[in-house]
This record gives sequence, structure tokens and C-alpha cells, in this order.
Amino acid sequence: MRDKKKNKKRSKAFWNNIKFKYKLTIINENTLEEVAGLRVSKLNGISVLLSLLTVLFLIAAVIITFTPLRNYLPGYMNSEIRAQVVENALRADSLRQLVERQNLYIMNIQDIFQGKIKADTVQSIDSLTNVREDSLMERTQREAEFRKQYEETEKYNLTTIAARPEVDGLIFYRPTRGMISSPFNAEQKHFGTDIAANPGESVLATLDGTVILSTYTAETGYLIEVQHNQDLVSVYKHCGSLLKKEGDTVKAGEAIALVGNTGQLSTGPHLHFELWHKGRAVNPELYIVF
Repeated sequence: MRDKKKNKKRSKAFWNNIKFKYKLTIINENTLEEVAGLRVSKLNGISVLLSLLTVLFLIAAVIITFTPLRNYLPGYMNSEIRAQVVENALRADSLRQLVERQNLYIMNIQDIFQGKIKADTVQSIDSLTNVREDSLMERTQREAEFRKQYEETEKYNLTTIAARPEVDGLIFYRPTRGMISSPFNAEQKHFGTDIAANPGESVLATLDGTVILSTYTAETGYLIEVQHNQDLVSVYKHCGSLLKKEGDTVKAGEAIALVGNTGQLSTGPHLHFELWHKGRAVNPELYIVF
């Protein structure tokens, strides 16, 4: 009983202290006359402070909600800004390719002036641009040894020839630019080719076709599948974002996604590319030069 009474007295004393009003008075120094007075308490001060904080919070919320500032907050970027970012990324990639071709063109013009390339061998601008990539790049000794070893190994390998389905008249586009980090290996249940690439690099459709699947899974992240002619299906996994949806018709070489690092099975920015023919996985390296 005594503890309850003490607690009541303490509570009553606390509220009395909070509600106790102080008088703020302004007095004329010459006449000692009271000019103005204000009676306030600690409770009034706390209420005014909370009201001021609430007003500031509401003003900040309205500014963020109804102005472009919300696009700088994670998860609040609207679809128009996202589409613009993707479009800018594609334009930057196209400009980079154009600059590379122009640099090659200028370098080969210099080679013509220096006599390294005969002018009568140049047929068009494209051929001049590709000269440095083809004829001017000498085959290294390591590459020559690898080619010789591979040719000797595959000379009498009939299984490789039989395992490659016939696809007449099809020109496969490289799905993205990068280096092969893990090749096709059906024995280890790795039914595709992993291509290490820069994040945000364009993922291109390898052939004309129709998107039959565009979704996200926990293991493979963002993935997209495209149905092609001659019973071919191409699969692109671990994408950073998807640019096409199910039912869209795509052209060969058209950007359908961006390289990313999504999914539990991904260990870094790369593209897992699969090629299926009549329900069976085939080695993409038999058709595409990565």
C-alpha cells in the first residue's frame, strides 16, 4: 500500500511539474510597466515542438511524393525513368561500337598512307574497318598450337559431328560480348555456356523468334526464353533486367535483356546461355563464335 501511495505521489508530482505554468513577462525598463506577458508550461513546449516536427515531416513527404526527388529514393523510380535509363544504356553501347569502328577506320587509313595496306585491295568502308580485326591480327604461336591440337583431336571424332543438329541457312548472333568462364558440359549437367561480361551489357537475341518465357526465379534470377525456327529455343539466365515480355517478336541481334548477377546460382556478372534443339541441349559453341 505504501509503495502504491508513493508511486501515485510521484506521478502526481511529475504531472504537476509538466503542467506548471511559467509566466514570461516583458517590462519597460524606464516605467517598469508590463508590456506583454505569456504563460507557458513544459507541456505546451513539448506540444509545440511535436506539432512543428509533424508539419516539417508532412512538408517533406509532399515534396518527395509530388516532385522528381522521389526518383532518387531506392524503389521509387517510375517506369518512364527506368525505360529512359535502359534506352540511354543501349545508346551508349551503340555509340561505343561506332567509335571503335571509326578508330579502326582511321588507323587503317593511316596504314594505307604508310603502305602497309594496298589501296586496290579495299572494296568498301566495312572491309577497311574489318581489315585490322582480320588480316592485320597475326595468329600467335599459342593460338596456332591450340588450333593444331584441336584439329588433331577432332579429326576422327565422329560423335561430335553426329551430335550437331543440322540448321540450314541460320546465322547465329553472339548473345553478348565477353569471355567464356564455363563451357558447355552435358556430363556435369551444365547445359549452357557461361559468358563473363560487364554489368549492364546488352543481351542480344541469337536468332529471330518469339519470347515464350520472361520471368524471375530464385535460382536463375531474371531469365528469358525465345522460340526460333527449326525447333530451336535459346535461353538467357542471370540477367540484370528484362527488356521483352512474353509474346513479343524479336529480331536477331535485338537487345532483349541486360547482363546482371541475379539468382542464387550466380557468382558474378555473367550470362548463362543455352541452346536447345527438339528438347535436347546442344553446345552453343558449335554455332556461335564467342
